[in-house]
Amino acid sequence: METAVAGEAADRWDDGLIARRAEPRSAGGSPDPEGEEEAGDEETGHRRGAASQDPHEVPIGGACAGPLRDRLNALRELLGLSQTRLDGRTLAEAGRVLDEAAARQRLSSRHTVVAIAGATGSGKSTLFNALAGVRLAETGLRRPTTSAPMACTWSDGAAGLLERLAIPGRLCRRPLAGGDGDEQLQGLVLVDLPDHDSALVHHREQVDRVLALVDAVIWVVDPEKYADAALHERYLRPLAGHAEITFVVLNQIDRLPGEAADQVLDDLRRLLDEDGMALGEHGEPGATVLALSALTGEGVGELREMVGEFVQGQEAAALRLSADVDAAAAKLRPVYVADGRTGLDERARDDFSARLADAIGATAAGEAAEREWRRNASRACGTPWLRLWRWYEHKRMPGAALEPPAVPVEEELTARQRVEQAVRTVAGEASRGLPAPWAQAVREAAVRGAHGLPEALDELAAREAAATSGRPQRPAWWPAAVLAQASMTLLQIFGGLWLVGQIVGVLEPGLIPPVLVMLAGIVGGPLVEWACAAAAKGPARRYGQDVRRGLQEAAAGCGRAKVLDPIAAELMRYREVREQYATVSGTTRPGAGRVRARIG
Repeated sequence: METAVAGEAADRWDDGLIARRAEPRSAGGSPDPEGEEEAGDEETGHRRGAASQDPHEVPIGGACAGPLRDRLNALRELLGLSQTRLDGRTLAEAGRVLDEAAARQRLSSRHTVVAIAGATGSGKSTLFNALAGVRLAETGLRRPTTSAPMACTWSDGAAGLLERLAIPGRLCRRPLAGGDGDEQLQGLVLVDLPDHDSALVHHREQVDRVLALVDAVIWVVDPEKYADAALHERYLRPLAGHAEITFVVLNQIDRLPGEAADQVLDDLRRLLDEDGMALGEHGEPGATVLALSALTGEGVGELREMVGEFVQGQEAAALRLSADVDAAAAKLRPVYVADGRTGLDERARDDFSARLADAIGATAAGEAAEREWRRNASRACGTPWLRLWRWYEHKRMPGAALEPPAVPVEEELTARQRVEQAVRTVAGEASRGLPAPWAQAVREAAVRGAHGLPEALDELAAREAAATSGRPQRPAWWPAAVLAQASMTLLQIFGGLWLVGQIVGVLEPGLIPPVLVMLAGIVGGPLVEWACAAAAKGPARRYGQDVRRGLQEAAAGCGRAKVLDPIAAELMRYREVREQYATVSGTTRPGAGRVRARIG
């Protein structure tokens, strides 16, 4: 049976006047003027829609207790770090949770807003009246009878909460002062909702809107519709994480014969368990499930007592916010939690540097430098006659003085493709296992860094080539080798002049000594050149390795600055948001579970 919100019914409802008439009177028998003024202020506040802050409210003002405060701060930081990486639709729910948490923290911490929701004919309004101890909501057979949310408050100071729910003052009632359970339910704001399965879309929209704002909810089901798929799939299953602020009431048990009520209640518990909703049994936190009859009053006292304890604990708002954060974290999990280990290891970095060095020909440049070093050694330590012959051959060959040919276009394209392939490979390694948005951000950072990378590598290679284009450094024994080679040449010249002097008769004849001197110079020159070539292999190899290493380091530095550092920055940002997400989801706390933080 449901509420009738009509003009003539509103005239019969208690709008606060009953409570004023029941206020304690002074000793002289006249009404207490302060009591009348206080009640009048409450009525005026409701009728104005709580446009100003109610003086009875105790705002939270952001003083959210420990773990919940840390989780909300982490969620706020998480959204700030993620705005440039994730689209607004992904972050919308988390942003809504933060907004609603801030709005709730500015309002009264002494009040607990509990909504009564259910299907058509489940008896919501009858239960609403039974908990209030007085008939506030109209009940009847006409459907739907409840067309707008109506509230009942047991204490002052809830104007801001009612304004947040968009419940006008004309739809807010007070129970009879001193009624049954009045003291026990101090701080309760009870809201009667339209049918969640109403044929009118506006009614269903109001139910969804209010359910997103209340601190707790009492779901009223009847023996006929307790297994309704619309209830379980649209509400109970998505709100399974809000079990601690959920009451599920099987109403109208007076219609069930014998043990049928227990059987239906057990089946209801089974369905709730399948929905993933934890049941508060054996002292464990979870949903409260019980059977009653709002019409006959059976079990209503037990529910009133449970609701009273729940309200007096003043934990409902914190539990609701914590459950909302849990739900937002669960939805965000796919975009923050990676599959396995992420990041770049040393092997991937070294492989990237090696690919870049190969693209600019570091190995070939080292080998060329080694050959050039050996040629220089051969020229410096070779016999003058051999050097003269080489000079003659160089002059005799046409086009020998021309510049070396440019690098073919095919080789340039191949080098560019190698650089691009190296960037794609390292980006794939870095993004492996990351959630899709962050993997995309890593790949985009690598692509941005790769712009101009081939040209930068070419410039580095040209600079390194220019630095090594002069004669390389010579070993310490090089002057001695040159002096030995010059000595061999002088021996040849001296022996030749000695022999000529004998032939022309200037010197005394004696063929053997000058011939031996000339032979010593002729044989010694090639021997010195061969010995120098053998001795130059080691220094030439080391010089080539130095050239190759220099190009590799230059290529690695360029690749690190343009590609690896931007990738590392994105991975660092992901690690930051991952740490914040761990705080939001509660996984950083040992034994993390439902946060029982108290607001206020």
